[in-house]
Amino acid sequence: MHFQQTQSTGPGAEREEPKSPKSFIAKSSSLPFGQDLPLESIGGPTYLTAQTLVQQVAYTLSDKIFAYSAEAFDLDIAAKLWQEQGQKNAFGYTTDVSSLETRTGAGAIALGYIFSRDFDLKKRHIPQSIIASSATLHYLRPTLDQLSLLYSVANPLTAHIAAIDYTANSSEGLVTDYISSLTLAEDLGLGLVCSPSVFETQHMSLFATLMSSVLPTLHTYDGITVGRETARLVDTLDQSRLHANYDAVLQAVSEVDKKHLDNAGRVVRLLHAFNDELGEDYKLFDYYGHEEPESVLVVFGTVEASLTAQVATALAKDGDRLGVVNVRVYRPFVEEAFLEALPPSTQNIAVLGQVKDEAAVFDAAEYSRLYSDVLAAVQLAFDRNIEVTDIKYSREQVWTPSNILDVFQQIYGERTQSEELRSYVDILNTADVRQYTFWDLDESSAANAPIVLGKLLSSDSSKNVFVRTSHDNLVRGGVARTDIRNADYTIEAPYAVDQADVTYVGDETLLQEFDVLNNIKGDSSLIVKLPGAKDEDIEKRLSPALRKNIVGKDVELFVLDPSLSESVAANPMLETYLTQLAFLKIAREDLFTSAVSKLAAINGSPEIFEKLAHELEIALREISVPVEWATVEEGVQPLHLPSDVNVNSFSSFDRIESEPPTLLKTWTVAAKGLAFKEAYGTATALRPDLGVKTAVAHVKEHRRLTPESYDRNIFHIEFDLGTSGLTYAIGEALGIHAENDKAEVEEFIKWYGLNPEEVVEVPSREDPSTLVNRTVYQSLIQNVDIFGRPPKRFYEALADFADDEKEKTNLLTLAGPTGATEFKRRAEVDTVTYADILLQYPSAHPSFHDIVRIVNPMKRREYSIASSQHVTPTSVSLLIVTVNWVDPKGRDRFGQATRFLNGLKVGAPVTVSVKPSVMKLPPKTTAPIIMAGLGTGLAPFRAFVQERAYQKQQGHEIGEVLLYMGSRHQREEYLYGEEWEAYQDAGIITLLGRAFSRDQPQKIYIQDRMRQTLTDIRQAYLAQEGAFYLCGPTWPVPDVTEVLEEAIVVHAKSEGKKKVDSRREIEVLKEAQRYVLEVY
Repeated sequence: MHFQQTQSTGPGAEREEPKSPKSFIAKSSSLPFGQDLPLESIGGPTYLTAQTLVQQVAYTLSDKIFAYSAEAFDLDIAAKLWQEQGQKNAFGYTTDVSSLETRTGAGAIALGYIFSRDFDLKKRHIPQSIIASSATLHYLRPTLDQLSLLYSVANPLTAHIAAIDYTANSSEGLVTDYISSLTLAEDLGLGLVCSPSVFETQHMSLFATLMSSVLPTLHTYDGITVGRETARLVDTLDQSRLHANYDAVLQAVSEVDKKHLDNAGRVVRLLHAFNDELGEDYKLFDYYGHEEPESVLVVFGTVEASLTAQVATALAKDGDRLGVVNVRVYRPFVEEAFLEALPPSTQNIAVLGQVKDEAAVFDAAEYSRLYSDVLAAVQLAFDRNIEVTDIKYSREQVWTPSNILDVFQQIYGERTQSEELRSYVDILNTADVRQYTFWDLDESSAANAPIVLGKLLSSDSSKNVFVRTSHDNLVRGGVARTDIRNADYTIEAPYAVDQADVTYVGDETLLQEFDVLNNIKGDSSLIVKLPGAKDEDIEKRLSPALRKNIVGKDVELFVLDPSLSESVAANPMLETYLTQLAFLKIAREDLFTSAVSKLAAINGSPEIFEKLAHELEIALREISVPVEWATVEEGVQPLHLPSDVNVNSFSSFDRIESEPPTLLKTWTVAAKGLAFKEAYGTATALRPDLGVKTAVAHVKEHRRLTPESYDRNIFHIEFDLGTSGLTYAIGEALGIHAENDKAEVEEFIKWYGLNPEEVVEVPSREDPSTLVNRTVYQSLIQNVDIFGRPPKRFYEALADFADDEKEKTNLLTLAGPTGATEFKRRAEVDTVTYADILLQYPSAHPSFHDIVRIVNPMKRREYSIASSQHVTPTSVSLLIVTVNWVDPKGRDRFGQATRFLNGLKVGAPVTVSVKPSVMKLPPKTTAPIIMAGLGTGLAPFRAFVQERAYQKQQGHEIGEVLLYMGSRHQREEYLYGEEWEAYQDAGIITLLGRAFSRDQPQKIYIQDRMRQTLTDIRQAYLAQEGAFYLCGPTWPVPDVTEVLEEAIVVHAKSEGKKKVDSRREIEVLKEAQRYVLEVY
């Protein structure tokens, strides 16, 4: 801890209280590094944002600023501070900044001010400015319309428009909106200028202000990415230079120009004077690319201009004859200047034009605004035919080098000189540019760490640092992604980092929300914060798909465990400092020693950083990545997650209230989450507590296959999938998410004294960080396995709640070694349930939220699917036997899932999911299949036979189908018997071996029927390389395998082989997936 030295006051002077660590607060993403900056500090080489530069120009050269900024947008945050500080504008007084609401009639106050009777006419030449987002333009239209008609007697007016709007009709949240500016400029005859990069924002703001001396002018720029990225600008104009340049350009434009030129001519003259004064070579239309292109793309927009220019330049270096024309000044659209920008070799032109939404993109009758201007300019200008096409995109489109490349390939792919179609274009030299990405929750105490690190890296004047933070407040209650680029030279990269050298993940749940590894390059480093993680737990806490990608990209994996730091454990707010050090240790170890003092100058204190630097040796460790991670189990799906956040805010989510989980609440808690989904991070999903993709199916058919008088109830149940979109493959299993019996649940609620309507908020059992709301009744019906069999740990956990010492001792005994015999009797003979135990030990009466915690969740029950979706595309079938018995007390007991299924009526809804299986047909339709099914083990083979019948119907040649089935009695348990015989008559089943064990004095089992037809098995299985499948109970496995081993030995002898290891051959067949068991 840093202590401030007391001033000398003579002997006995008392020491002052220790200073608190210096805190770093990022005030707004609109400001450089989120920090306020004085107006006079802007000038020369400095770190700024485009949004700050816009405000600097507007404040310096305006009499008054009318600001229409949503609270979180902070479009006017710097200007308001400068006004509060009394900063003077170029005209010697404080600019008045009026923050106004965006609503109908929004611009009336601006119009009223300009034309008010008491307006000081000496200020008539001083520009007025509007700072707003494109979402405001609709409300400003009437004002701008009137102003354009009265402009000859009005002040010059410049509207600086951040191209941002919010859309509720898509998942994107915030969208980049140029179409509003394009439409308004065309309809009202306004000027329109666009800044193509952060480096030109100040100049284009100045030029737009100069253009307002000719006509009311809009200046637009990207407000989501470029407008908020902190970047180093080398030659920034300070206030005095801005004013001097402004006056000089206006003086250079003579009165003669005003009288003899139209608006287009005056703008051209103005730009020439502007270039002469600033020593630049700006054009109304800038061309980039091949010197002799055949095809040219025309674009408008900040990111669009920057990326297309860089991608076109890269492609042109490889000989691709293409180029890009960036429209800097859209209105007035000076056709002569546009045609001059087009190289003479141009044969076709494509226009990348923004339209409002996806519907407009696919509407053939709608064209982009830019396309109409380009088409009109080209049609009569050339004596040769030049094709002009319109490539429309919606406001939701987020541009990257990859999808810009897709645009080029869409148009010019067949004309490129590359031997292979490109899938990626690198516009950055990654050898000179280091890139870092940070993912964290907004509420994390380390959320500001990447901004601090960016500021630290910016202290090296030989480097150029770029920092940008994006917020997605609809995921996990608020997620922030921060990108840092550190380059040896000036770069333009207006897109998210996609080749990170080091990635930091501040919460492991984010790995379930985003494909973080999609944004990192090979041989990079990944730091994941995993509090309390032991080395043996790492594999469990990372998904199989993520582990595979870590190996595939040769990623170095590091774990940061703040709980191992004594300082952080004592004060969690110190975690941000530990995170900063951890990043430097991995990313910039060369700075680690010197960084302690530099970081302390930004936040914290030297003493804190020095102590944490020592504790980091324990808190940060590298994890050895085993090569086995590259192999995942069959059925594990690859990651299909977004690789970037959807930007829907510019600030973190402001949490109003917090409540601990697993507490009983009223229905109003759930109602708040449903009514205010964004604020509470609520997502609507079908059984989100299950952790697997689910669908709702409805019972289509429920048919008992055994007689009512028979003691075994085996039934066929078929579900209608409707429009659920559920698909399944041959051999897969259907997961049934069953419910507890309603009568029993109601009885339990009554005697336990619960309120069924109270809401309990509990962590999902698949993902403890996801909270789900349930009523007590719903929890007992769908979530809590209260009628399941309790393990030993339940007895131990219940003992903590027992007030009676005897009951407590009894419970602990049952949970320990001495009670093993009694525990086994209870579990296997008495088949007691959680509810039985709670009833037996009344002094142990945990609250319901504790019951949720100590009672296991209900698990889905999986049943082999008995149908082929090719045959029944909208339904799925199961073959079920009910499980029921009578316990020693004479009580009827039931299997929870089969009881649930048996009680379903036609039309009843059921939550289902699909699970992959090892039961798969051979790849070749001609390969024979031998199937052995006992009882309900016939289910997957019904699907197999249906699929083979379908394949034959489609004209495919199919192999032999041998089906062996076993049950007790043919009369009662000839399951699907008529179907098998029909398939046999149709030539699908070539051999039907039926074994009914109790229909004759001597018992005949399935292995006996197989042995009787050994020749058929040899031919199909071994000679024709078929596949064997067994499904059912485990007991016949040794006998059935013995028959197959006999077949192997006999077949080997028939081929002249003297000796064969039949057991080894079975293992070989297993490896080849020709010996498949699914037993239980």
